[in-house]
Amino acid sequence: MKELTLVLAFVFLVGGITISQAQSTKKEKQAAKVAAVKKMIDDGNYVFEANIAYPERGGSRQLTSEYDLKVVKDSVTAFLPYFGQAYMAPNPGETEGGIKFTSTNFNYTTKQRKNGNWEISIKPKDKNVLDWRDVQQLRLDVSEDGYANLQVISTSRDPISFSGYLKEKN
Repeated sequence: MKELTLVLAFVFLVGGITISQAQSTKKEKQAAKVAAVKKMIDDGNYVFEANIAYPERGGSRQLTSEYDLKVVKDSVTAFLPYFGQAYMAPNPGETEGGIKFTSTNFNYTTKQRKNGNWEISIKPKDKNVLDWRDVQQLRLDVSEDGYANLQVISTSRDPISFSGYLKEKN
């Protein structure tokens, strides 16, 4: 009987150690992910990968192709779809839509909130009021673990939002 009690005590002891090690490993992985997101934002070097679009009018749309916003210190490149109402028509014969641009002249500000999440504002300065796709502001709200929401505000189109995640730029 004593042997059975000793064996059971040993099994519970080993099981408890294994569980506590698994919990500490999970916390270490979470801390590493938070540090990686902070570094990407501080360096201004990342890619926002969009998964779902939320137009102002109509329901959300699952994105099946790869759409993204690439941010590096000296440029911002957007390749995103657009669903919504435009208040200015494209030039005759122009078939390319969406939110597609590259800017090298922009304001980039970051602010970390009390809860650890980030608010990033990107305002392109190279505006062209004759361009029906002109983007006024990109606003990213990023959680500590890298999930993000992007809001795009344009001159002559309804705003649109996207949800997705940040990843390191290769």
